[in-house]
Amino acid sequence: MSKSDQVFVGAIDQGTSSTRFLIFDVKGQIVASHQCEYQNYYAKAGWVEKDPNEILESVETAVVGACRRFNSLGFEASQIKTVGITNQRETTVAFDIETGEPLTNAIIWNDVRTKELVRKLIDEAGSASRFASINGLPITTYFSAVKMRWMLENVPEVQAARERGTLRFGTIDTWLIYKLTGAYVTDVTNASRTMLMDLKTFKWSQECLEFFGVKESELPEVRSSAEVYGTIKDGRLQGVPISGCLGDQQAAMVGQSCFEAGEAKNTYGTGCFMLFNTGDQPIFSKNGLLTTVGYQLGPNAVPKYALEGSIAVAGSAIQWLRDMVGLVSSASEMGSLSDSVEDNGGVYFVTAFSGLFAPYWRDDARGCIVGLTQYATRGHIARATLESVCYQTRAILDAMRKDSGTDLRRLRVDGGMTNSDQAMQIQADILDIEVVRPEMRETTALGAALAAGLGAGVWESEEELRRIAQSNVSAFWSRITSEKRDEMLQGWEKAVERSFNWA
Repeated sequence: MSKSDQVFVGAIDQGTSSTRFLIFDVKGQIVASHQCEYQNYYAKAGWVEKDPNEILESVETAVVGACRRFNSLGFEASQIKTVGITNQRETTVAFDIETGEPLTNAIIWNDVRTKELVRKLIDEAGSASRFASINGLPITTYFSAVKMRWMLENVPEVQAARERGTLRFGTIDTWLIYKLTGAYVTDVTNASRTMLMDLKTFKWSQECLEFFGVKESELPEVRSSAEVYGTIKDGRLQGVPISGCLGDQQAAMVGQSCFEAGEAKNTYGTGCFMLFNTGDQPIFSKNGLLTTVGYQLGPNAVPKYALEGSIAVAGSAIQWLRDMVGLVSSASEMGSLSDSVEDNGGVYFVTAFSGLFAPYWRDDARGCIVGLTQYATRGHIARATLESVCYQTRAILDAMRKDSGTDLRRLRVDGGMTNSDQAMQIQADILDIEVVRPEMRETTALGAALAAGLGAGVWESEEELRRIAQSNVSAFWSRITSEKRDEMLQGWEKAVERSFNWA
């Protein structure tokens, strides 16, 4: 096949602190990419926000940079047949449908300005889990509905747009698709993170809308994760359809080909996010997990659901040891340092800098290092840091087993920490199951590209996507005895208890 006959798929990967555009060939290999980093705004303690137009500009910059690289390799932008989007979830934009302009800064997913509002809403609802049987989520600062409610109560421009009937809300996927194509849509995975969608009907829940004070006319149409939403209006990709859309963690799930019930992936980034495919029926957790949509790869495809658990601190603990404590000079040093000792020497590091997430849900927990003796070295603290993430992953996995009644046999992994063989070996030791790491680590962007390619007919089936996603992997298996594992887990649980009741 000549260069001019080759077909490619693009992926916009819009994250919390950067945007990337990646161009994949039909074998799922990256041909060209460009990243545009940016800073969020921190106007007050606990506030995290960003101008939506700057997010859009970062996308345009990333597209131009990647296309220049693509052109330098002898290809043309016209060979990019479709584009997928994956995005930071829950981050909320309010804009005016007449002007197309934002009414205020986007409230980022980890913003906690709504803390007092959440307390008020929980009192009003009678329980944080009042709507969990509808939307799978507790009432917290995390999800989009409370951000919308806060804007309605505190931003005059939003209030005025509602009066005019021109107010529109959306998550980042909605904002980007609207600005790039003119279509006002979202996909099922992003909609499932708003607290406003009924997980069984994939429609906006009237009960949830009424409680949070949002009008259905102010929300986008909910579509599948793999279909043509619209065509890009201008720029380097003018005329190219956008045909794939997934929230970032669900995109990684697709990129890891977790297409069967009982398959799971864990993304090790600043924090950790584990998604466990529960098949075509939602399982509403009794063990502190979130119920969410995994994906729906086509308007007529059977949707798949997932249980999700998250760890607040993973890679950020390594950054803390590097930048604030000076224990290491680079993140890559953690692996060799932890490998310099046989075990943790009885040292445990509970990285609860801002509480513990699933399945503990203790916002009064704080970080602590326990079990120190004069025997402890830098190596033991480094190892305890890596182990902390692995123990918390084990706790989430145990909760998933209880909720689903299914024993997981394999965990697919991606993200920055997976570059460390030592960390992944520790994870396999603690889980006592196979840990599988793909050679191609950009699974989030790959997931968006796979959905887009399926939606536009570049690929024809999930089986074809699976073959692309599962080529070239490394596997890790436990090397320790069950007795040693039990001893380690008991020590961890004691350490966790020591972290409680500090705030």
